[in-house]
Amino acid sequence: MISTDLNTYVTFGYLSCGVGYLIAYMTGALASSVRKWMLAFLILLWCVHTSAIGLRWIESYQMGIGHAPLSNLYESLIFFAWSMALALIVARFRFGADVLVLLGLPLVVFTMAYTFLLDHSIKPLIPALQSNWLVAHVIACFLGYAGFAVSFVAALLLLVSRASTGLEKRLPSHHLLDEIVYRSVLVGFPMLTVGIVTGAAWADYAWGSYWSWDPKETWSLVTWLVYSAFLHARLARGWTGRRMALLSVLGFAAVLFTYFGVNYLPGLHSYF
Repeated sequence: MISTDLNTYVTFGYLSCGVGYLIAYMTGALASSVRKWMLAFLILLWCVHTSAIGLRWIESYQMGIGHAPLSNLYESLIFFAWSMALALIVARFRFGADVLVLLGLPLVVFTMAYTFLLDHSIKPLIPALQSNWLVAHVIACFLGYAGFAVSFVAALLLLVSRASTGLEKRLPSHHLLDEIVYRSVLVGFPMLTVGIVTGAAWADYAWGSYWSWDPKETWSLVTWLVYSAFLHARLARGWTGRRMALLSVLGFAAVLFTYFGVNYLPGLHSYF
């Protein structure tokens, strides 16, 4: 399939872009011009990535199956990487921190590379997935996850910056990194909330119950509670800096377990 080939090219493109950003970060004098070219390259790659997703959707209709490419682990990983790349681009324009893209791109590359190990064939939807709630639920969840990924990268940078005086001079200010950690969660949290609500509506349609304490449902709630605690600590307690960074790291660990870990537990979502 042509879409699969495009995804392969995009994966190596993201890898090349990451190397370019690393060169820009290491060279200093060339940094400004290289960063501009790498940002333009990243946007181009994201557009090709978008085209690959759209092409896979078209290919499914050509096969007589016709569903959004969001129905299995392969397709969801492709969309997760797309969402993270979009979030990095938006964060770069909003905060001007190129190092955020440098440290975020490995997440995108690893996610795309993992799809090489998976079956990329297009298959008919199982009955539980044959719902219009599929697109709304998956898109909302992964846009939320992408926001949390950006917050996680900024949190790591903040923790490293506070621990190393030598690196502190080459990284954005503590204040800026703290703002990125917070603002990214502020975007991701409502999207995760929408994802959980649409998932409950979908569950009622598919299984006749809004909530069944399935492992993925349970861990989605755990993730939501961690980020609720994050926002409460920030808004009600005035937490900043290291404590918020640690909460962000904990929250993203919960995201990864919700997405990957529960797949190895028996439940209604085991087909993911």
